Amino acid sequence: MEVLSNVFQSFLGNAPSWYKKTIIFFLVVNPIGYFALSFLGLNGGFIMGWVLLLQFIFTLIFSIQCYPLQPGGLLALQALALGLTDAYHVYHEIESNLEVVLLLVFMVSAIFFMKDLLLVIFTQIIKSIKNKSTLSFLFLISAAFLSAFLDALTVTAVLISVCLGFYKIFDEHHKSKQISADEFSQGKNFLSDIVMHGAVGTALGGVCTIVGEPQNLLIATKAGWEFTEFFMRMAPITMPVLVMGILTCFAIEKFKLASYGALLPEALRLKIIETAEKRASERSDLQNLHLKLEALLGVCLIVALGLHLAPVGIIGLFLLVGLTSLKGVISEHKLGPAFEESLPFTALLVVFFAIVAVINDQALFTPIISVVLQSSIELQAPMFYIANGILSAMSDNVFVATVYMNEIVLALENNVISREQFDKLAIAINTGTNLPSVATPNGQAAFLFLLTSSLAPLIGLSYLRMVIKALPYTIVLTLVGLGCVIAFL
Repeated sequence: MEVLSNVFQSFLGNAPSWYKKTIIFFLVVNPIGYFALSFLGLNGGFIMGWVLLLQFIFTLIFSIQCYPLQPGGLLALQALALGLTDAYHVYHEIESNLEVVLLLVFMVSAIFFMKDLLLVIFTQIIKSIKNKSTLSFLFLISAAFLSAFLDALTVTAVLISVCLGFYKIFDEHHKSKQISADEFSQGKNFLSDIVMHGAVGTALGGVCTIVGEPQNLLIATKAGWEFTEFFMRMAPITMPVLVMGILTCFAIEKFKLASYGALLPEALRLKIIETAEKRASERSDLQNLHLKLEALLGVCLIVALGLHLAPVGIIGLFLLVGLTSLKGVISEHKLGPAFEESLPFTALLVVFFAIVAVINDQALFTPIISVVLQSSIELQAPMFYIANGILSAMSDNVFVATVYMNEIVLALENNVISREQFDKLAIAINTGTNLPSVATPNGQAAFLFLLTSSLAPLIGLSYLRMVIKALPYTIVLTLVGLGCVIAFL
């Protein structure tokens, strides 16, 4: 009994006792439920698939109390043991998303070595702009523009790096009692506001172009659309949504909705400027040269991604090599910290792919797809938009887009729908998987990355808080997108 007690104490580390008991309950009850359902002649795989999906979302909700890799990984391992999917299908899901995995491993790690330049740039922005609404707009529109031509995860990594830099300044002065606890708390709320505006911006920009989100390229390839055609076809929905997203940004800051509206205390703003000036005065000629090299390689990064010279992960690898080579970082121990942010999330994403494999093998979304395809021609596009939005918020927008695109390609080949209807449904799938999915952190990889980053617990950005802060945007973007789909498709 003592051994079991010690094992329980160490299980999931410092997670709350109730959370540990809940995970153990899941792991014990799931097999019993699965075999009981099968014994009764019910579709145990389908029912348990949905149960596992909801349980995985539960582990994300409490990610600040316990990183979801361990409890989520145990659930994924159980899914394999119960035969809800198999290791080869999980490998296939990883293979299909290899570009995203490489992006996380290399691009996000490379951004670590650009943090000095990023902090200098955004400190100048903080120094120049005092108005919170204008600053929030700038974060949102910058993230939107960059995501349209780069990648949402890369942009999110930049946002996290910048906000971590500001947080460290706040924390340093709080520990030295140069700022009050209230000012420190307000500073953290300020950071959670601007990083969420930026995260939503990645969705607003990401939906517009082929390269904005991984599923966009998949949709464009199956539809046979080039960069310009893709943008023009999406524009009747994406441009009104972008405008309304910007107006929402101003509205929620002005009326302090959904816990927005936290101002940066003047004392903290002065500390940021003071710290930046002190660092600038102490910076050596070599360090100034390093900043210039970071800027040069940053421009090269934008050009390489904009021209799609290589997959994003490969570009990230060579950015990492270039930055570390030119800055003289040649020790393995100095390289290691760059991967501390990216690798845990990469592992979590692979676990998520195991859950996606369960969704696919157990055909969890098939009944919804069947209902949508059986609806009238006039209702198909709006229903595709709604169904894709709901399912993407629950699971993974890349997977949902893949499933739905495969279905409409098959329908086109079998002459069930016309080419014109196919194009309308492809637009509905793209906008549906990109816009309503901002409702939850698991809806988009960039949001999930932010939730599980080292920044989130520091500024109190939990799953539920992200849902609440995204709610005004979710309502506006979803309804405006739906209205445009009905009006223009």
